[in-house]
Amino acid sequence: DDPARPRSGSHRGEARIYPASVIKLFYLEAAHRWMEEGKIEDTGELRRALRDMIVDSSNDATHYVVDLLTGTTGGPELTPAEMAVWEEKRNAVNRYFASRGFTSINVNQKPWCEGPYGRERAFVGQDYTNRNALTTDATARLLTEIVTGRGVTAEGSGQMLELMKRDPFSPVKDPDDQSHGFTGPALAPGTKLWSKAGWTSQTRHDAAYLELPSGRRLILVIFTVAHADERGIIPAAARSILKNLK
Repeated sequence: DDPARPRSGSHRGEARIYPASVIKLFYLEAAHRWMEEGKIEDTGELRRALRDMIVDSSNDATHYVVDLLTGTTGGPELTPAEMAVWEEKRNAVNRYFASRGFTSINVNQKPWCEGPYGRERAFVGQDYTNRNALTTDATARLLTEIVTGRGVTAEGSGQMLELMKRDPFSPVKDPDDQSHGFTGPALAPGTKLWSKAGWTSQTRHDAAYLELPSGRRLILVIFTVAHADERGIIPAAARSILKNLK
Protein backbone atom coordinates (compact mmCIF):
# COMPACT_ATOMS: atom_id res chain seq x y z
CA ASP A 1 0.00 0.00 0.00
CA ASP A 2 1.02 3.64 -0.49
CA PRO A 3 2.38 4.88 2.89
CA ALA A 4 1.41 8.43 1.94
CA ARG A 5 -2.25 7.35 1.69
CA PRO A 6 -2.68 4.45 4.09
CA ARG A 7 -6.04 2.71 4.25
CA SER A 8 -7.43 2.09 7.72
CA GLY A 9 -10.33 0.67 9.64
CA SER A 10 -11.13 0.03 13.27
CA HIS A 11 -13.68 -1.48 15.64
CA ARG A 12 -14.40 0.59 18.76
CA GLY A 13 -11.25 2.50 17.91
CA GLU A 14 -11.98 5.40 20.27
CA ALA A 15 -12.73 3.27 23.35
CA ARG A 16 -10.40 4.26 26.21
CA ILE A 17 -8.59 1.21 27.57
CA TYR A 18 -5.91 0.70 30.19
CA PRO A 19 -2.93 0.23 27.88
CA ALA A 20 -0.56 -2.17 29.66
CA SER A 21 2.98 -1.87 28.22
CA VAL A 22 1.86 -0.24 24.96
CA ILE A 23 2.02 3.11 26.79
CA LYS A 24 5.80 2.81 26.51
CA LEU A 25 5.64 3.58 22.78
CA PHE A 26 4.36 7.04 23.61
CA TYR A 27 7.21 7.68 26.03
CA LEU A 28 9.66 6.37 23.42
CA GLU A 29 8.43 8.74 20.71
CA ALA A 30 8.34 11.73 23.06
CA ALA A 31 11.92 11.02 24.18
CA HIS A 32 13.18 10.87 20.58
CA ARG A 33 11.34 14.06 19.63
CA TRP A 34 12.70 15.94 22.62
CA MET A 35 16.24 14.68 22.03
CA GLU A 36 16.01 16.00 18.47
CA GLU A 37 14.70 19.35 19.71
CA GLY A 38 17.40 19.62 22.40
CA LYS A 39 14.92 19.56 25.27
CA ILE A 40 16.63 16.56 26.85
CA GLU A 41 20.18 15.33 26.47
CA ASP A 42 20.93 12.28 24.36
CA THR A 43 23.02 10.20 26.77
CA GLY A 44 24.15 6.61 26.96
CA GLU A 45 22.07 6.10 30.09
CA LEU A 46 18.91 7.35 28.37
CA ARG A 47 19.56 5.11 25.38
CA ARG A 48 20.04 2.16 27.73
CA ALA A 49 16.75 2.95 29.46
CA LEU A 50 14.89 3.26 26.14
CA ARG A 51 16.30 -0.07 25.02
CA ASP A 52 15.29 -1.83 28.24
CA MET A 53 11.86 -0.16 28.22
CA ILE A 54 10.99 -1.46 24.75
CA VAL A 55 13.05 -4.62 24.25
CA ASP A 56 12.58 -6.09 27.75
CA SER A 57 9.49 -4.06 28.75
CA SER A 58 11.28 -2.95 31.93
CA ASN A 59 9.11 -0.82 34.22
CA ASP A 60 12.18 0.43 36.11
CA ALA A 61 13.53 1.79 32.83
CA THR A 62 10.16 3.37 32.06
CA HIS A 63 10.12 5.13 35.43
CA TYR A 64 13.54 6.59 34.62
CA VAL A 65 12.32 7.82 31.23
CA VAL A 66 9.15 9.39 32.66
CA ASP A 67 11.15 11.18 35.36
CA LEU A 68 13.54 12.51 32.72
CA LEU A 69 10.77 13.68 30.38
CA THR A 70 8.74 15.39 33.10
CA GLY A 71 11.25 16.48 35.74
CA THR A 72 9.32 14.59 38.41
CA THR A 73 10.15 11.87 40.89
CA GLY A 74 8.07 9.60 43.07
CA GLY A 75 8.19 9.88 46.83
CA PRO A 76 6.21 10.96 49.88
CA GLU A 77 3.08 13.09 49.61
CA LEU A 78 3.51 16.79 48.84
CA THR A 79 1.69 19.85 50.09
CA PRO A 80 -1.20 20.99 47.87
CA ALA A 81 0.91 23.81 46.40
CA GLU A 82 3.86 21.52 45.76
CA MET A 83 1.56 18.88 44.28
CA ALA A 84 0.08 21.37 41.83
CA VAL A 85 3.57 22.11 40.49
CA TRP A 86 4.40 18.40 40.36
CA GLU A 87 1.17 17.59 38.48
CA GLU A 88 1.85 20.33 35.92
CA LYS A 89 5.27 18.85 35.24
CA ARG A 90 3.99 15.28 35.12
CA ASN A 91 1.51 16.20 32.39
CA ALA A 92 4.26 17.30 29.99
CA VAL A 93 3.91 14.23 27.75
CA ASN A 94 0.12 14.63 27.73
CA ARG A 95 0.47 18.24 26.58
CA TYR A 96 2.90 17.21 23.84
CA PHE A 97 0.53 14.67 22.32
CA ALA A 98 -2.49 16.94 22.79
CA SER A 99 -0.63 19.64 20.82
CA ARG A 100 -0.31 17.14 17.98
CA GLY A 101 -4.01 16.35 17.94
CA PHE A 102 -4.04 13.08 19.88
CA THR A 103 -7.31 12.79 21.81
CA SER A 104 -8.90 10.50 24.41
CA ILE A 105 -5.58 9.37 25.87
CA ASN A 106 -3.79 9.80 29.19
CA VAL A 107 -0.03 9.25 29.28
CA ASN A 108 1.19 10.62 32.59
CA GLN A 109 1.54 7.57 34.86
CA LYS A 110 4.49 5.29 35.51
CA PRO A 111 3.45 1.71 34.74
CA TRP A 112 2.90 -0.37 37.88
CA CYS A 113 3.59 2.68 40.07
CA GLU A 114 0.09 3.93 40.91
CA GLY A 115 0.48 3.51 44.63
CA PRO A 116 -0.26 2.60 47.25
CA TYR A 117 1.85 5.39 48.70
CA GLY A 118 2.83 9.02 48.29
CA ARG A 119 2.51 11.40 45.38
CA GLU A 120 1.98 8.69 42.75
CA ARG A 121 -1.00 7.37 44.69
CA ALA A 122 -2.43 10.85 45.24
CA PHE A 123 -1.98 11.67 41.55
CA VAL A 124 -3.84 8.65 40.19
CA GLY A 125 -6.84 9.44 42.42
CA GLN A 126 -8.75 7.43 44.97
CA ASP A 127 -10.91 5.88 42.22
CA TYR A 128 -8.01 5.61 39.75
CA THR A 129 -9.66 8.27 37.60
CA ASN A 130 -6.29 9.46 36.31
CA ARG A 131 -4.99 6.07 35.17
CA ASN A 132 -3.15 5.76 31.88
CA ALA A 133 -5.52 5.25 28.96
CA LEU A 134 -5.09 4.76 25.24
CA THR A 135 -7.30 4.06 22.25
CA THR A 136 -6.52 1.72 19.39
CA ASP A 137 -6.92 4.60 16.93
CA ALA A 138 -4.41 6.81 18.75
CA THR A 139 -1.96 3.94 19.07
CA ALA A 140 -2.30 3.03 15.40
CA ARG A 141 -1.67 6.65 14.46
CA LEU A 142 1.45 6.81 16.62
CA LEU A 143 2.84 3.57 15.22
CA THR A 144 2.12 4.70 11.66
CA GLU A 145 4.05 7.91 12.30
CA ILE A 146 6.98 5.95 13.71
CA VAL A 147 7.04 3.62 10.70
CA THR A 148 6.73 6.43 8.14
CA GLY A 149 9.09 8.87 9.87
CA ARG A 150 6.49 11.59 10.43
CA GLY A 151 6.78 11.99 14.19
CA VAL A 152 10.57 12.41 14.29
CA THR A 153 13.38 12.25 11.75
CA ALA A 154 13.85 9.18 9.59
CA GLU A 155 16.96 8.35 11.62
CA GLY A 156 15.01 8.53 14.88
CA SER A 157 12.21 6.41 13.45
CA GLY A 158 14.73 3.79 12.38
CA GLN A 159 16.21 3.71 15.88
CA MET A 160 12.77 3.22 17.43
CA LEU A 161 11.87 0.43 15.01
CA GLU A 162 15.15 -1.31 15.74
CA LEU A 163 14.10 -1.58 19.41
CA MET A 164 10.70 -2.98 18.40
CA LYS A 165 12.04 -5.71 16.10
CA ARG A 166 10.79 -9.18 17.10
CA ASP A 167 11.54 -12.64 15.77
CA PRO A 168 8.34 -14.71 16.08
CA PHE A 169 10.05 -17.78 14.63
CA SER A 170 12.85 -18.22 17.18
CA PRO A 171 12.69 -19.42 20.81
CA VAL A 172 14.14 -16.18 22.24
CA LYS A 173 11.85 -14.72 24.88
CA ASP A 174 11.51 -11.52 26.88
CA PRO A 175 9.59 -10.96 30.14
CA ASP A 176 6.34 -10.13 28.31
CA ASP A 177 6.88 -12.81 25.62
CA GLN A 178 6.30 -10.10 23.02
CA SER A 179 7.58 -12.18 20.10
CA HIS A 180 5.47 -15.27 20.65
CA GLY A 181 2.60 -14.47 23.01
CA PHE A 182 0.67 -11.95 20.95
CA THR A 183 0.50 -11.35 17.17
CA GLY A 184 3.52 -13.56 16.44
CA PRO A 185 1.78 -16.98 16.35
CA ALA A 186 -0.60 -15.72 13.64
CA LEU A 187 2.15 -14.88 11.16
CA ALA A 188 3.08 -16.83 8.07
CA PRO A 189 6.74 -17.80 7.62
CA GLY A 190 8.75 -14.95 6.21
CA THR A 191 6.68 -12.20 7.86
CA LYS A 192 8.71 -9.49 9.58
CA LEU A 193 7.41 -8.17 12.90
CA TRP A 194 7.97 -5.00 14.92
CA SER A 195 5.87 -4.88 18.06
CA LYS A 196 5.19 -3.51 21.54
CA ALA A 197 2.90 -5.84 23.44
CA GLY A 198 1.93 -6.31 27.04
CA TRP A 199 -0.59 -7.57 29.55
CA THR A 200 -2.00 -6.85 32.99
CA SER A 201 -4.38 -8.81 35.21
CA GLN A 202 -7.24 -7.55 33.01
CA THR A 203 -5.84 -6.79 29.57
CA ARG A 204 -3.79 -8.12 26.66
CA HIS A 205 -2.65 -5.67 23.97
CA ASP A 206 -0.36 -5.58 20.95
CA ALA A 207 0.68 -2.76 18.63
CA ALA A 208 2.42 -4.38 15.68
CA TYR A 209 3.90 -3.39 12.34
CA LEU A 210 4.10 -6.22 9.82
CA GLU A 211 5.84 -6.68 6.50
CA LEU A 212 4.15 -9.65 4.83
CA PRO A 213 5.95 -12.03 2.45
CA SER A 214 3.87 -10.47 -0.36
CA GLY A 215 5.53 -7.12 0.37
CA ARG A 216 2.41 -5.62 1.86
CA ARG A 217 2.88 -3.50 4.99
CA LEU A 218 0.35 -3.41 7.80
CA ILE A 219 -0.20 -1.72 11.17
CA LEU A 220 -2.20 -4.03 13.44
CA VAL A 221 -3.28 -2.77 16.89
CA ILE A 222 -5.37 -5.08 19.06
CA PHE A 223 -6.55 -4.11 22.56
CA THR A 224 -8.58 -6.52 24.69
CA VAL A 225 -10.33 -6.26 28.06
CA ALA A 226 -11.06 -9.06 30.55
CA HIS A 227 -9.13 -11.65 28.53
CA ALA A 228 -5.74 -11.49 30.24
CA ASP A 229 -5.52 -15.26 30.72
CA GLU A 230 -6.52 -16.08 27.14
CA ARG A 231 -3.16 -16.23 25.44
CA GLY A 232 -4.77 -17.22 22.17
CA ILE A 233 -7.10 -14.24 21.83
CA ILE A 234 -4.71 -11.84 20.08
CA PRO A 235 -3.31 -14.47 17.69
CA ALA A 236 -6.91 -15.47 16.87
CA ALA A 237 -7.92 -11.87 16.16
CA ALA A 238 -4.77 -11.32 14.09
CA ARG A 239 -5.41 -14.47 12.04
CA SER A 240 -8.96 -13.32 11.33
CA ILE A 241 -7.78 -9.92 10.13
CA LEU A 242 -4.93 -11.27 8.02
CA LYS A 243 -7.14 -13.94 6.48
CA ASN A 244 -9.65 -11.34 5.31
CA LEU A 245 -7.19 -8.88 3.80
CA LYS A 246 -8.09 -8.05 0.20
